[in-house]
Amino acid sequence: MQLPAEAVAATVLIEVVRISALPTRRDVPYPGKAIAHWAGSEATAALTLIESLPNSEQHRCGFSPGWSIRAYEDSLDLALFEAAFCFSCHEVRMHGTAVPPALATQFFDPDTPPAQTLLTLFRTATP
Repeated sequence: MQLPAEAVAATVLIEVVRISALPTRRDVPYPGKAIAHWAGSEATAALTLIESLPNSEQHRCGFSPGWSIRAYEDSLDLALFEAAFCFSCHEVRMHGTAVPPALATQFFDPDTPPAQTLLTLFRTATP
């Protein structure tokens, strides 16, 4: 999977969100509760893991993401990007100021070890 390289390099904090609904528009944050914050080496490892997700073909489920990550730079103002993951249809939707249109929708294989590791990270972060 491809993340916006400049945003990844600038990321100092990742907020993990347990999504509760779909947003009203594609360019607004996914509603939900922030369940974890990853900084430093933990944030770097998570981004590296996400970048290692193998590509997949699209599967239709209606896009029902369970978790998203929001990446922040050191000012912690606005998220550089948010990526919402649907492990049913294999889709990731990204938005934010750092996301070029070509990266906004991607597909990953949820049955691979990197995807299962990411899902485990999300689940263990969920209270």
